[in-house]
Amino acid sequence: MSRDESSTQRAARLRLGRLPGYVRQPDPARRGGEDGRAYKKGWEVRFTARSEEEITEIRELVAAAGFAPARPFFKGHQLIQPVYGIAAVQAYLAAREAVEETGRVRAAANIPEQVRREPDSVAAAARAAEGAAARAAAEAVARAAAEAAARVGRLADRWPAGGPEDR
Repeated sequence: MSRDESSTQRAARLRLGRLPGYVRQPDPARRGGEDGRAYKKGWEVRFTARSEEEITEIRELVAAAGFAPARPFFKGHQLIQPVYGIAAVQAYLAAREAVEETGRVRAAANIPEQVRREPDSVAAAARAAEGAAARAAAEAVARAAAEAAARVGRLADRWPAGGPEDR
C-alpha cells in the first residue's frame, strides 16, 4: 500500500466518525453457550441516512476507508448502511472518539467550529446575481406602474371632468 493510499484511507476513516450511526456488538455469553451455533449476530456498524443520495455518499466513504459496505436496507423511516466486521467497528469507534475529543478541545479553548466558506469569487457572483435580480424587479415594478398610470389616463379621458359620480 502506498503512502498516499494510506493517508487517504486514514482521512476517510476519520470522516466516518462524523457520520450518524450506531454499533452492534455480539453477546459473548450467548455466543459461547450451548446455543452458540444458533446465535449469528456479529460486529456491525450501522450508518443512518435520510435519502439515497446520502447512502451513496456513505458507501463511497466506507469504500475509501477500506471497508466493504453491505446492502443498505430500510428500518423505520431511515435508510441503514451496514458495514460488518470488528475492524469496521473499531475504526468507527476510534474516529468517533477523535471527533468528540476535538469538540471537547475546541469547547475548552473557546474556539468556534469552522464553517465552510465559499470562495470570494462565488460570493461576488452571488452578490452580482442578487443585484441584477433587484434591478430587474425594480424595472418590472416601474413598468407596471407606468402602464397603470397610462391606463388611468386613458380612462380619465373617457369620463367628463367631474368623474362618473357627477353625471
